[in-house]
Amino acid sequence: MIIAVSGSTGMVGSALIEALESQEHLVRRLVRRDVQDAEREIRWDPEAGEIDAAELNGVDAVVHLAGENIAGRRWSGDFKRRILESRVTGTRLLAETLARLEMKPNVLVSASATGYYGSRGDETVDELAPSGNGFLAEVCREWEAAAQGAHDAGIRLVKLRIGPVLSPKGGALAKMLTPFKLGLGGVIGSGRQYFSWIALDDLVSSIIFALETESLVGPVNAVAPDAVTNREFTKTLGRVLGRPTIFPMPAFAARLAFGEMADEMLLGGVRVAPHELTQAGFAFAYPGLEAALRHLLGK
Repeated sequence: MIIAVSGSTGMVGSALIEALESQEHLVRRLVRRDVQDAEREIRWDPEAGEIDAAELNGVDAVVHLAGENIAGRRWSGDFKRRILESRVTGTRLLAETLARLEMKPNVLVSASATGYYGSRGDETVDELAPSGNGFLAEVCREWEAAAQGAHDAGIRLVKLRIGPVLSPKGGALAKMLTPFKLGLGGVIGSGRQYFSWIALDDLVSSIIFALETESLVGPVNAVAPDAVTNREFTKTLGRVLGRPTIFPMPAFAARLAFGEMADEMLLGGVRVAPHELTQAGFAFAYPGLEAALRHLLGK
């Protein structure tokens, strides 16, 4: 297949492209800079509303991963606006462009996030659950709505609601490794909030599975089946690293350090089930947390 990918330089995009190319697919990266390889790159500038539509004509599939890193820094009003606009503007531009093509792709896999559900306590949610409350839920609703033009034009649209991605190369796990290795890791807040994670390997495999599985349409939760509480995650990571986890971060300290982001990303949680992936026959290589961490960390 010829597959266009946005967000190609990120942790997920880089791993996805490596996997796709190993399967002999032709990957065309959406890039903001001047095109240097006309066969493998397509120019776009979401902020300026510009995209080279002619180069998208005839691609078989599109994977859209681009968006501002939500944990890049403390949430100010300006940064929250950037988080929202970086997702909605680029997604709408891409979806509407694909919808107008003479030779449309068969499928658009467009990233979303489990933030769609908000903080839900002990409740287990699947793809049929309504959206929750909070800033991230609002972002995800608008993000997913921005992709709808592709669906309306007859393109199979998969809205992949991705949980926190575990990899030592980036994301939450990479940030945790240094304090945990120093024996400074610990439970955050009550420790009862759920953490619906996915190993990077399984996320890449699930994206490829979504590209190839015609029965998958609409929201699809990309999380491992073994959601754990923050307390369980903390103990498991400490055990894998062989380090104690005796330094808790109380809720007030998290809010002092991270502001509004603490309530949505650290102190709140949601227990998400990958119902659609499981029903479609996707096999997780790392369904359990300890095995996933040992694989990722070489332990």
